[in-house]
Amino acid sequence: MPAVHHKLLLEDALQDSPQTRSLLSVFEEDAGNLTDYTNQLLQSMQRVFGAQSEMGLATEQLSQQLLAYEKKNFALGKGDEEVITTLQSFAKTVGELNSLHSELANQMADSMVFPLIQFREKDLTEISTLKEIFGIATDEHEAAMVKYSRLPKKKENEKLKSDMVKEVAYTRRKQHQASLQYYCALNALQYRKRVAMLEPMLGYTQAQISFFKKGIELVSKKMDNFLASVSKMTQNIQVQLDAEAEAMRVSQRELLSVEDTVYMPDKDNDPVNRTLIQKAGYLNIRNKTGLVTTAWDRLFFFTQGGNLMCQPRGAVAGGMVLDLDNSSVMAVECEDRRYCFQITSPSGKTSMILQAESKREYEEWICTVNNISRQIYLTDNPEAVAIRLNQTAIQAVTPITSFEKRQEGSPNPDRAKPGGVHGASSGSEKTAPEPEDLIAPGTPIQFDIMLPASEFQDQNRAGGRRTNPFGETDDECSTESDDSLLQQVFAVRFLGSMAVRCGNNQEVIYEAMRQVLAARAIHNIFRTTESHLMVTSSSLRLIDPQTQVTRISFQLGEVCQFAAHQENGRLMGFVVEGRDWSDGDEEGEPSFSAFVFESNTEGEKICYTISLAKDITEAKKDPEALAELMKNMPLTNDGKFLLLEPEAGDTNDGAGQEDLESEA
Repeated sequence: MPAVHHKLLLEDALQDSPQTRSLLSVFEEDAGNLTDYTNQLLQSMQRVFGAQSEMGLATEQLSQQLLAYEKKNFALGKGDEEVITTLQSFAKTVGELNSLHSELANQMADSMVFPLIQFREKDLTEISTLKEIFGIATDEHEAAMVKYSRLPKKKENEKLKSDMVKEVAYTRRKQHQASLQYYCALNALQYRKRVAMLEPMLGYTQAQISFFKKGIELVSKKMDNFLASVSKMTQNIQVQLDAEAEAMRVSQRELLSVEDTVYMPDKDNDPVNRTLIQKAGYLNIRNKTGLVTTAWDRLFFFTQGGNLMCQPRGAVAGGMVLDLDNSSVMAVECEDRRYCFQITSPSGKTSMILQAESKREYEEWICTVNNISRQIYLTDNPEAVAIRLNQTAIQAVTPITSFEKRQEGSPNPDRAKPGGVHGASSGSEKTAPEPEDLIAPGTPIQFDIMLPASEFQDQNRAGGRRTNPFGETDDECSTESDDSLLQQVFAVRFLGSMAVRCGNNQEVIYEAMRQVLAARAIHNIFRTTESHLMVTSSSLRLIDPQTQVTRISFQLGEVCQFAAHQENGRLMGFVVEGRDWSDGDEEGEPSFSAFVFESNTEGEKICYTISLAKDITEAKKDPEALAELMKNMPLTNDGKFLLLEPEAGDTNDGAGQEDLESEA
């Protein structure tokens, strides 16, 4: 009896490559076909057992089912020729003996129906259960890898990293154990299915002989020799199964006896090989899913010649992603993720950002792509050429820019610090509040109305002028701002505003930015209107650059919090405090509204200007402090604070000039 030639290699279970998954799908398809066929065969046998009055018709159907095994076209059916021939012989015998089975109910229940039921309930059910366990373990490992991939690099928490590494190792070991058990069961199934197909028929025919003892020539001579050969064949298959099961158990113990570092990401002890000209493995690829949103997918990548290939799970073959000839590769910082690098085509029109699992994988991928991009694989001795270019590959591994370096290089570090009135510079770290604590769920967002979200009823009530609850009008604010010690204008674009629950936490500004940008992306709102934001020592004014009409104005005391975005420096926002008299309270309940802008310059400069304006407001209460502040800051010719040098051709003659704005 030939041995089974197709089996899943247990050594490939840990890597879980698409090739292994593709082969696994063939085994799963084969198991599914076997389950369908077993159910059909069992139905036929049960019909033989139950329908005694129609035994002749039932045995005829059984004969047809036995012949159908050859037509099932099992993908792993190589080596079943003798089984097919034997089943065909059984089918012929069943057709000739269909009139002798009316008294065989008990014998058939024990020797024909029970073995197949046991095979279905034990072996096939075990395959189904192990498949579910393997799927759950795979999902848990994928979820753990996603969480591990999101570990921050700038604010690395060793305890969090250690917990995540342990979680990844645990889920990876769990997936490895589940896959080994699943693979062993599928390999054993290739033997058990052959026994399961033959054993019921062997018992069935032996029951026929022992019950009737007819001495018919067909049964006494021909069938004795035939059954003996089938019994010997089954025994040989069982011996092969026992030997294969023992070998798989030994291999499974050896594979599970490795150190825990095998399952841990970023625990490679082997040195980095910088002379590779081909590589394969899983990488995270960054895909753009919307206007401002991205998603990371974990896919299997490999190099083939001068091409970078990608093969999703379940795919029969991979597809080309990028031609690496003359391409460029460099390490980048992306979304606070570690081990990211970017590959760019020679034309610069196509690029992709990938993330490796460990530092060793990260450096080897960069070196491999760098070697392939120089077409080293086409030379006679690519390894020697790669060694000579090793130093160039090393230089590409180190990131060039970072937010920290930009802060250190700033001539005035204080300008990069956003601020607020209530505890903005507190040194104590607090737990980040939940989004629901900052902004009520379902809060409406205004995209084009320059008023706080809670003051719809005051819009354009007085010919474009806004009257605030304190009784101050725009005319009063304008007169006061003309005499202000500080006037600075920035070109900004209003993105949106919404009511918020608090004004003493910068996190509320960041959450408002996130919700406003997400809402614009969801509703496809891309159009914005440019305005001039004038910051004075007494107020903030949003001015129409064409008509010089003040669209909205806030007293500086109303601005209780302001900050620039931590990653996108052009985004800034502030929170304005107002009063709500809807409950009839004389003092009014405090209400807060967040405004989000995109500026042509860095939002940190606007925040610095607002912070300086508040300092001036406080210094006005003490003439000596004001004199000291004016002494330390440069002033313009008319005695106002000079923050930035104007661009060439600009005129700074007060609020009446349209082109008055900060240097971008």
